Amino acid sequence: MKPKTAKESVAVLTELVLPNDTNVLGNLMGGRLLQWMDVASAIASKRHCNRVVVTASVNNVSFDRPIHLGDVVTLQAKVSRSFHTSMEVFIDVWLEDRITGEKLKCNEAIYTFVAVDQMGNPISIPELIPETEEEKKRHAGALRRRQLSLILAGKMKPEDATELKALFSDK
Repeated sequence: MKPKTAKESVAVLTELVLPNDTNVLGNLMGGRLLQWMDVASAIASKRHCNRVVVTASVNNVSFDRPIHLGDVVTLQAKVSRSFHTSMEVFIDVWLEDRITGEKLKCNEAIYTFVAVDQMGNPISIPELIPETEEEKKRHAGALRRRQLSLILAGKMKPEDATELKALFSDK
């Protein structure tokens, strides 16, 4: 399987916040944003492996700035690292200022997807090669996040988490 770059594994989704998307305060409902993030990250994952993908987990979501009725929202989902059958996807959410058109980052999230065959069984996916400094940083962080997740799930012994241990060593 030929490795892919992060730029081959990206999806950009732009949405207009309509009344049906908002809560009683006129802000975008968190659930709607989660749905948009899931769709964008599924597209990025599918582009990475050219297979059917399923959401395995929502690892982190940060709601840093409210998104209001009438705002234009752009989500950029990019695979940050691939493992044997799973891939981590980092989603950046940008808000377009109504007057200036300037884009401000307002939220981010990390999702995990698994590639599956016709029977729903996990299948192997291509390696991801990071190129930019940001991609390399997210790629390295993905392994630490995965090790922590495996430890918490009881699927990895803490002493086997070499990347996590390296954070606390003097080397």
